[in-house]
Amino acid sequence: MTGPRRDPDMVRPYVRTGGKIRARDDVRLESVLIAASGPTDSLGPDPRRVMRLFTGTVGGLAVADIAAALELPPSTVRILVSSLMDSGHLTSPVAASDHQPESDLLQEVLRGLRSLV
Repeated sequence: MTGPRRDPDMVRPYVRTGGKIRARDDVRLESVLIAASGPTDSLGPDPRRVMRLFTGTVGGLAVADIAAALELPPSTVRILVSSLMDSGHLTSPVAASDHQPESDLLQEVLRGLRSLV
């Protein structure tokens, strides 16, 4: 018989996520993420792999794209991404709020700015 199998795919998702079993509610497969600057030396191997995907990218990456690139289950990647968001390594762009100012108010501000010139 040979020794134990050393296949990296044999690592259980529970181990990959550091024992976490749930992702944040706001992290979905279509969620787009942007990397924040900062050291990644203290991260584990899988979070570092996630962060490496962002080097050289101008825009963000969707969670589904990260899962495909790393060949990991999407549920596992959602948990990894959630942890990276909690630690400040990843962020999600802020969506425009539904509470936009009225156009009359914007017109008044524009008139005020023009009168300064």
